[in-house]
Amino acid sequence: MSERDETVEVLAFLEGGGLGEPVQRVDTHGAHIFLGRELAWKMKRPVRFSFMDFSTLERRQAVIGRELELNRRTAPGIYRRVLPVMRRDDGRLALGGAGQPVEWLLEMARFPPDAQLDRMAEAGRLTPEIVERLARRVAAFHDEAAVVRDGGGHAALAEVVAGNSADLRGLPEGTVEPAQIDRLDRLSQVALEQHRQLLDRRRDEGRVRHCHGDLHLGNVVLLEGEPTPFDCLEFDPGLATIDVIYDLAFLVMDLLHRGLRPHAQRALQGWLEISEDDEAMALLPLCLATRAAVRAKVSGLQGEADEARHYLDLAVAMFDTTAPLLVALGGVSGTGKTTVARGLAPDLGRPPGAVILRSDVIRKRLFGVAPEEKLGAEAYQPEVSQRVFRRMAERAARLLSSGQAVIADGVFGDAWQRELMEAAADGKGAAFAGLWLEAPEAVLADRIAQRRNDASDATAAVLRDQLRAIDRTQITWTGVDASGDPRATLAAARGSLRTGG
Repeated sequence: MSERDETVEVLAFLEGGGLGEPVQRVDTHGAHIFLGRELAWKMKRPVRFSFMDFSTLERRQAVIGRELELNRRTAPGIYRRVLPVMRRDDGRLALGGAGQPVEWLLEMARFPPDAQLDRMAEAGRLTPEIVERLARRVAAFHDEAAVVRDGGGHAALAEVVAGNSADLRGLPEGTVEPAQIDRLDRLSQVALEQHRQLLDRRRDEGRVRHCHGDLHLGNVVLLEGEPTPFDCLEFDPGLATIDVIYDLAFLVMDLLHRGLRPHAQRALQGWLEISEDDEAMALLPLCLATRAAVRAKVSGLQGEADEARHYLDLAVAMFDTTAPLLVALGGVSGTGKTTVARGLAPDLGRPPGAVILRSDVIRKRLFGVAPEEKLGAEAYQPEVSQRVFRRMAERAARLLSSGQAVIADGVFGDAWQRELMEAAADGKGAAFAGLWLEAPEAVLADRIAQRRNDASDATAAVLRDQLRAIDRTQITWTGVDASGDPRATLAAARGSLRTGG
């Protein structure tokens, strides 16, 4: 029996009750997927492409096993086991048992399609908070992923960039503008050369890992309230052996493509708060552009010219040359600094926006606790605050040096703290704006009393101490009225920045 005839027989068996229940079959370019009531099964198609080879049973068995192993890193609740389709001695097919294997299936738990993050985004149900939780999980996953020192680096990314340019130029005439391809290639080549040493050094230092490789919204599902990546790139380990920032870039780029810049900023924010991989931001524009270019060529190959042009324009736009800016938000507890920071961040600097450095979060990191965990009085001694604000200034300087805008969120009640932030901007030639948020004590005390699950440990007593200790006449930063609702405070802050405050 030919392989094609055997595949047809296996498909008929699985659709005809071999899986023990009625199933719906969905075909992709590389697999047949059978959807049952609570389970789903994936069977690799016997295909061979330039980038994917499932042409033999042995190859399909190996890749199915690898898919199970790799996806259990992030989604153990979805990926269950590998099952053989066997030919018994009497010639009939059976699922498991004795006989000769003729095909291999990956068994998975089903989940509601509308729980996938791409569906949630399309329905307007994807919140920035969900995206930030996802990014934190991705950062933790990257920290545990296997280090690979014989892949990645400048040469690997340069190969992807060259392949993108060649494939884009090979699309049917009229799909995309040749001049735009040339522009993207020039910008990419300049960035590759500029960051050659950084790319290779990061590989040598262990920042190239066996990552997810295909981290877009369609490959993340909300399970029991937690965003869970699944369906990683399994067919070629080399394609998933990448710098961790290139892995994250697919998620950030997908959100930008969908017009969800606030969500994209929160993705970057969440990842950086766990990884603190500030130097990676120098590579972010190149990684975002390369991810967008990959999607441009895929869209073009699928005949989706409008989508291809959209992705190509996005790729070029990722090399935004907006000068970095440091905005420092000061004021006593309860003035709404963090809310203002989150509102301002997506609109500042190059995509996807400014990185927020919050003194409360940095302090918790120094003590190795979660942001919401309370600290004792020993964590607020002067020597600890020295470490916190010096750490903030160091990170701000690194981020500004990479070209990323920064928002520093802290009380900044002492002159030396304000001077540190101003010096961080000045040392990198970045623009600086200091805003001081103010509101009546009664309003501030009420807000503090209503806080839940926040990194700030401030109480009404702490607020009173702050108000007594801070000499407002010594503060030269622009005052912002924070007595109204959050939207009014954010509008006032934006107005101060527009007028050069």
